[in-house]
Formats: sequence, C-alpha cells, structure tokens
Amino acid sequence: MDPVPEPPPLRRTPVQRRSAERLTRILDACAQLLEEAGYEELSTRDVAVRAGVPIGSVYRFFSNKRAMAAALAHRNLDRYAERVAARLAGPPRGPVVDVVLDEYLAMKRTVPGFGLVDFGVPVSAGDPAEGSAGGPDRTADHLVNHLVADRICGLLAAHLGRTADATLRRKVLVAVEATDALLQLAFRAGPPGDQELIDETRALLRAYLAPVLPD
Repeated sequence: MDPVPEPPPLRRTPVQRRSAERLTRILDACAQLLEEAGYEELSTRDVAVRAGVPIGSVYRFFSNKRAMAAALAHRNLDRYAERVAARLAGPPRGPVVDVVLDEYLAMKRTVPGFGLVDFGVPVSAGDPAEGSAGGPDRTADHLVNHLVADRICGLLAAHLGRTADATLRRKVLVAVEATDALLQLAFRAGPPGDQELIDETRALLRAYLAPVLPD
C-alpha cells in the first residue's frame, strides 16, 4: 500500500448540504466501483456516472482518481475510529484489543472497496507522478500506520483514562504494523480471510498488549 499521511485537501470544501451530499455520493460510487472492478480500472468518469453527477462535479473536489481514493481512505479511517469509539463506550464485551481488531475485520468483510482501499491507496503505474523524480513520492510510505496508530492510541487512552504516553504509542504502533502484515497474509485469498491466521493475530495482540491494556 502507498499510504496517505494526511487528509488531502479537496479542491473545493462543501459548504452547503447539497454539495456535501454530492461528495458523499461520489465517494460511495468510488467504493462500489473499487469493489467491482479494482483500482486499475477506476476512472473519474465512471464514478460520475455511478454517482449520478456531472463529471465536472467530481473534478470540483478531486484532481484525479488517486486524490478521490485518498479521500475515501481517510473517510474509512474516520468511520473505523467512530465504530471503535462506539464499541468502547458501550458495555464491556471481552478484551479491549478485540474491539480494535473486530471492527477492522467487520469493515474488511462488509464495506465496499475496503479490501483495496482501507486506510491507504494502492500503488498504480497509471497514477500521475507525485515525486520530483518523475514517480510517486515514496517518503510517506510508512506513515499510514503511524496515522492509524495515533488514532487508536487516542481512543484507547481516552477509554482507559490515561495519558497517551510514549510507551502506549510505541506499543500500539508495533501492534498496528504487525497486524497490518498478518492480515494482509490472512486476506490474500480474499474475504472472509484465513480464520486460523486471524486467530493467531488475535493471540499475538492480546499477549503483546497485555502490559498496557486491561482485559
């Protein structure tokens, strides 16, 4: 994955409700087409047709399909954080680490396009050059997991009533990096994923995070 370290600025920020709803339809259409045809076949024109908006409406918000997919990735992260926060605010149901893992698995299995664009955008030879050397800027490749870890760390710290100190941040970052690699392996054949590998991932997370997370 070629990650997106910060939310990309929209060409135009929706102010009116109608404009915000149009942006939502565009991102929903983007997710649906990713699910159906993949990132390589994604086009702004097809997204416009699926969303039922003029192609100019897509370009008001996004310069190209990569920017559109990046916005979808950040929406996915926002929605994931909302789901985790809602679960943590409810009655306790098992270890805290299970909440973080289970909500990701649920989105992986049910949210359109999430298998290709979860919190980062796939590398594509057809993407416009973003780096100074004529290719994509690879300086941010590792930052998506830092971004995800920061969001999770903040949620866990608030839930536990503790400070998101260096120890917690380091532990969560290592857990995110390990989980990312293991779940890529588990879902290599597609959803619902290899359950035995998922179980091993859960066991690893519970053991590793036990010193900083209560059951």
